[in-house]
Amino acid sequence: MPLLRLRFPLLSALLLSAVLARASTAALPAYRNPALPLETRADDLLRRLTLDEKLAFTHGASTFSTAGIPRLGIPERWMDDGPHGVREDVLRDSFDPANRHDDYVMCMPVLIDLASTWDPDAATAYGNVIGEEARMRGKDIMLGPGVNIMRTPINGRNSEYFGEDPYLAGRMAVGYIRAVQSHGVASCVKHFVGNDQETQRGSIDVEMDERTLHEIYLPPFKAAVQKGGVWAVMGAYNRFRGQYCCENDALLNGILKKHWGFKGIVISDWHAVHDTDGAVRGGLDVEMGTKRGDYDGFFMAGAFKAGLLSGKYPMSLLDDKVRRSLRVMIATGALDSREPGSICTPEHRAAALRVAEEGIVLLKNSGAALPLDAAKLHTIAVIGENATRLQAYGGDSARIKALYEVSPLEGILHRVGTSLNVITSPGYSSTTGTSPAMIAQALAAAKAADVAIVIGGLIRERPYDCEGMDRASLDLPWGQNDLIRAVVAANPHTIVVLVSGSPVAMDEAWLSRVPAVVEAWYGGSEAGNALAHVLFGDFNPSGKLPCTFPRKLSDSPAHALGAYPGKDGVEHYDEGLLVGYRWFDTKHIEPLFPFGFGLSYTTFAYSNLHVERLATDPDAVAKITIDVTNTGPRDGAEVAELYVHEEHPRLFRPEKELKGFQRVFLKRGETRTLTFLLPRQAFSYYDPVISGWVMDHGRFDILIGASSRDIRATATLDESTAAPRANPG
Repeated sequence: MPLLRLRFPLLSALLLSAVLARASTAALPAYRNPALPLETRADDLLRRLTLDEKLAFTHGASTFSTAGIPRLGIPERWMDDGPHGVREDVLRDSFDPANRHDDYVMCMPVLIDLASTWDPDAATAYGNVIGEEARMRGKDIMLGPGVNIMRTPINGRNSEYFGEDPYLAGRMAVGYIRAVQSHGVASCVKHFVGNDQETQRGSIDVEMDERTLHEIYLPPFKAAVQKGGVWAVMGAYNRFRGQYCCENDALLNGILKKHWGFKGIVISDWHAVHDTDGAVRGGLDVEMGTKRGDYDGFFMAGAFKAGLLSGKYPMSLLDDKVRRSLRVMIATGALDSREPGSICTPEHRAAALRVAEEGIVLLKNSGAALPLDAAKLHTIAVIGENATRLQAYGGDSARIKALYEVSPLEGILHRVGTSLNVITSPGYSSTTGTSPAMIAQALAAAKAADVAIVIGGLIRERPYDCEGMDRASLDLPWGQNDLIRAVVAANPHTIVVLVSGSPVAMDEAWLSRVPAVVEAWYGGSEAGNALAHVLFGDFNPSGKLPCTFPRKLSDSPAHALGAYPGKDGVEHYDEGLLVGYRWFDTKHIEPLFPFGFGLSYTTFAYSNLHVERLATDPDAVAKITIDVTNTGPRDGAEVAELYVHEEHPRLFRPEKELKGFQRVFLKRGETRTLTFLLPRQAFSYYDPVISGWVMDHGRFDILIGASSRDIRATATLDESTAAPRANPG
């Protein structure tokens, strides 16, 4: 009985608290009531807005914000770059740094590095860092991820994208977006669509056929919208079929909003709007960056208002744009309470290290040159400017003010401590190139060492891996080929580490002689630690290339066909579907390193491939199982890649297309059975005659392996006698 007497007062208190909470909520205006449906709240708020207040949602009020409405408790809406970290704060009316002391953040590896992990779980961990740090910095919309396809290996922004394959890009983007948005921050997937080069990006008119559009360039955006639930889409700078992308009715109103059911906002790229009528009618919702300091001069500000008052534009056009903004603000909690966020926590550092480690790709390892055994070495030489260069504060739109950044040299020094003698030499300069004196110094260091590690590649500045300009060449700049040839001649135990955000050509004169080559990408705050862990075997490399490394630029499709950078202001995508490995494999051109390629310190075997046709499953056509075994001396992870080849398609198809992948960690001797459920979409192509997707009743080869050129197991799915299935969306 004493227990019962204690419970009743507690129960009464809980009931009273609940009643008071309901009463408090009921007293709120509908738009402030989190218990009400999103659309109810948005409609209520829309009815309360004046014309000028509505217009405030459609254009910028500073470099990175739209105006708030104090009388209704609506805060200023803050946006920020970038894809791999929250950009430093800038002045209200310019991109000049605000010189604050509280805007340092974690610099995550670039997105091509994330794509090299082939690990959707890593993408989720990555997105959590972006979301939490954006909240801490007071940002409402993060301008990323970018999912444009690598059409040319010299695109200045390749580092900001997920590579050349639409399926891989979509899979990685979805986890990133969901994680960011789980923290009350909207993701803005970009750049919709065809912004696949920086050269002439503000004017080039992209022309491609319908199949190419729907099979190559739209799928990552569609995945972001329909699977990732992304709340914002950024229009691109370029024209598409004659119309600027931020004013393109067919793209924005037709494909994105009508066919895909997108309910969020379309934001312009900064200074990518050219006409009031085009923007208003073409599907743009928020115009940014047009005339900083003269915000009433934006195309969707004063001119839009005049058109509304004159009757040129119906109020319904404005209301739809504003309702979309309100949806996003309500969905992300901007009118309610949100988590405070956090910056550079131990979890964030662990996520940065994880992605950087998993994304490093071992391209060559003759004679087990790697991993290095510190116990058997006395002296190592670390040569190259990129050994000490910090990369976070570069790339323009992707510029990050990192709280810290571990350089490759620092990572190596942390790893070896005082057990080894480390001698250094710059080897080359990104300002002056390679001089005889610098090479002589590098050779002296190499000759004095047991192992020489040359750390070169590119930098995140124009005209290399940076917004606003494409690279002029695929070659390594600043005389690096001469340097590496000289170093390996002086010391055959030379390891080459490339720090870059896109493919580079490699001189056969040194590539054939160096025992090991590592692609480290731009690894973010933990770059140096991740590299050291791989070089010394603390982490078994497992990264796979998300793009083809061609032997020479003229082997790449757009360049082989003379279809880059366009003629007379028009860019014809003459290669069509044959982008990246689709071109190399279909045309039987030998790449330097193929799509999906990456070595390990252990080995893997594939066996027991089995294909089962699922006649009664509405969501899947086939169930594929395969065993993967770690047959080598170390624990490690493998990425099993599944490609589909149609034997006799009604319309032309590439030689093979990636339709599935799984990353699996295996201990020495361990075997795991992997299962793939392939939907109808995995076997379908876009038929422009019917404006829809079609699956032929034919034979399909299932190809599973370690890269697009290393197929370990094949089987056939025969759909020639199968009952018809509904077309995918």
